[in-house]
Amino acid sequence: MGIEHPTEPDLHWLRQAIELSRRCTPSTSAFSVGAMIVDVDGTLVADGWSRRDDPHEHAEEAALTRAGTDPRLATATIYSSLEPCSARASRSRTCAELILASGLRRVVFAWREPEIFVDCEGAERLRDAGLTVVEVPSLAPLVRKVNAHLLGA
Repeated sequence: MGIEHPTEPDLHWLRQAIELSRRCTPSTSAFSVGAMIVDVDGTLVADGWSRRDDPHEHAEEAALTRAGTDPRLATATIYSSLEPCSARASRSRTCAELILASGLRRVVFAWREPEIFVDCEGAERLRDAGLTVVEVPSLAPLVRKVNAHLLGA
């Protein structure tokens, strides 16, 4: 499996997810993350951000909850400002597990989760399960800026 490069629509939607992350209530124990689920035709299916409806909610979890069992998930992409988590203390299922269970087949994110809270392997777990995972490190500085309060910056 080769490396897939982001498309112009990928960059657009990922920037939108990063903008959503600015809505997060800042936390000293969790990242501020935004996520958007977009159908193959460019229609927004659902969005979410960390702590949107619950203090322990992750962005991908919020977006997936809003999407429910929408049949478009099978052809949609989830855009997340941060790598989907593979370890979690506050819930029984990680975002990587929720994405796999949803039927989504494509994930685009900007910033690999740094080892501040957990050692994240979300991208690897999703790739190992056969999903297409696109990392866009050129947008990572925008995500780091939103999370500067956690980085000592």
